[in-house]
Amino acid sequence: MAIDHDMLGNFPSPSDKPVSVRVTPAAERAVRQGHPWLFEQAITHQHRQGDAGDLAVIYGSDRSFLALGLYDPNSAIRVRLLHRGQPVTIDQAWFDTRVQEVIALREPIKQTDTTGYRLVHGENDRMPGLIADRYDRTLVVKLYTTAWLPHLRRVLHAIGRCFNYERVVLRLSRAVQASMSAKTDGGIEGLKDGLVLQGASLSGAVLFKENGLAFEADPIHGHKTGFFLDQRDNRAAVESLTNGKTVLNVFAYSGGFSLYAARGGATQVVSLDISQPALDAAGRHFALNENHPAVAAAKHKTLCGDAFDVMRSMAGKGESFDVVIIDPPAFATKQSHIDKAIGAYGQLTVLGLDVLTPGGTIVLASCSTRVDAETFFQAVHRAARSAGRPLAEIKRTGHALDHPIGFKEGSYLKCLFATA
Repeated sequence: MAIDHDMLGNFPSPSDKPVSVRVTPAAERAVRQGHPWLFEQAITHQHRQGDAGDLAVIYGSDRSFLALGLYDPNSAIRVRLLHRGQPVTIDQAWFDTRVQEVIALREPIKQTDTTGYRLVHGENDRMPGLIADRYDRTLVVKLYTTAWLPHLRRVLHAIGRCFNYERVVLRLSRAVQASMSAKTDGGIEGLKDGLVLQGASLSGAVLFKENGLAFEADPIHGHKTGFFLDQRDNRAAVESLTNGKTVLNVFAYSGGFSLYAARGGATQVVSLDISQPALDAAGRHFALNENHPAVAAAKHKTLCGDAFDVMRSMAGKGESFDVVIIDPPAFATKQSHIDKAIGAYGQLTVLGLDVLTPGGTIVLASCSTRVDAETFFQAVHRAARSAGRPLAEIKRTGHALDHPIGFKEGSYLKCLFATA
């Protein structure tokens, strides 16, 4: 790998002084049951104040060993757990083994002509607070805690043993950015969201493949790490439903579902989103895949506007589609948002049915962690019945292989395929 950038030399080394903590009986039970977080209020005793990234040794109320994790004094999640059970040494060999195990689980994806997928899924892969996504030979690492900074060299070394990347882009959550900007000691000079941390410079998008289709991602400025990788399986499922059909893709973003629908044989595809730059990317995706005869033949139209307003307008004009896909952003990021989110899912269901031809297929998804799957599906069915268009389910889907679920809060994606 030819190096243009290599910021890793500026990163701190892991401390050799662990932080020992004892926890409440309730927290002890949660740790033993596999929960990946230890909250500040769960700590009953701590022998010293630690720095972000210090290794925390967690003991039960009887002083028995429970787990090891990464300490973060700036977060309500005070420790993110790496290991539980018997004591181990958290060193390069430990990271090599852990990363090799999680990447090996993704091996079947390589057989699908796919070069864009998640390599490490944070808490659910027992590396809480760290995401690593692959876009061809670009690696994007997103941190949700500064506790990973002293360990990032080890993580990248471990990933490099499994995947020959040419650059690393660092993304930082809003909480991490706020934590770093609040510090007065300056932290790591030059560290910022979207930094090319290691390897070749990057200007603009990178290209990757998903099930043989070409896509672009913006690792530096794009949502998440540059693309919505978690809907790959649902996009593929849509492809099998669109031959000879007209399709409306609501909250289309950069047209992932739209492109699959076109390759599936859709005669007309409409991509609706409130972001014109996202729709411009959808247009580029269609251009990138004109080598597929079905994509070239499909009529693709983009509409920029509010999804609720545009669908109401379409229904008023008597417009309808054989397949309607509704994949909105997360509506419930806080507990107080849940009721409003459930109402919004109901509204979208009714609006989607208003523009769905009789006997057509509707696809409804939710990525709101705080709205559980059963609540979401019930809200959709309730709204459909109230609209006089009860749904006949085709299937319910959840997480793809590269987005495993390791604990209850790790489950967020649910999707319903149905006819009405």
